[in-house]
Amino acid sequence: MDLTYLAQENTGNPLLNIAVFVVFIVVTMTVVMRAGKTTSEASDFYTGGASFTGTQNGLAIAGDYLSAASFLGIVGSIALNGYDGFLYSIGFFVAWLVALLLVAEPLRNVGRFTMADVLSFRLRQKPVRVAAAVATLAVSLFYLIAQMAG
Repeated sequence: MDLTYLAQENTGNPLLNIAVFVVFIVVTMTVVMRAGKTTSEASDFYTGGASFTGTQNGLAIAGDYLSAASFLGIVGSIALNGYDGFLYSIGFFVAWLVALLLVAEPLRNVGRFTMADVLSFRLRQKPVRVAAAVATLAVSLFYLIAQMAG
């Protein structure tokens, strides 16, 4: 059986696409449900109970940061602008490290895990939580659109 022919035959098949999507969701939910049984506090959820090694944390941060949109954007910038695009990519990574230092350290010092936690600790909780939820959903929506298109 020729796999190329089979792939061409099933390309654009909506039933196959939906089936693969459903299987992916079921597997993801199974992993989430199993992992969720071991977390009982917010610190377990946000920090993994402090059981991750430095390598695991580094891979998690890299996986979060090196998304398709940012990776393809940097590659495209280098392809179009040459050395200037390369310098832009270095600035991109240095700015990310500075942002990590400026945001992560105050969060750790306050003993909270998210910016909404810090702001609701210092301000009225309900308006801060609503604003954080709306901002998160808006940013995630546009980011998801860019990821799907890229």
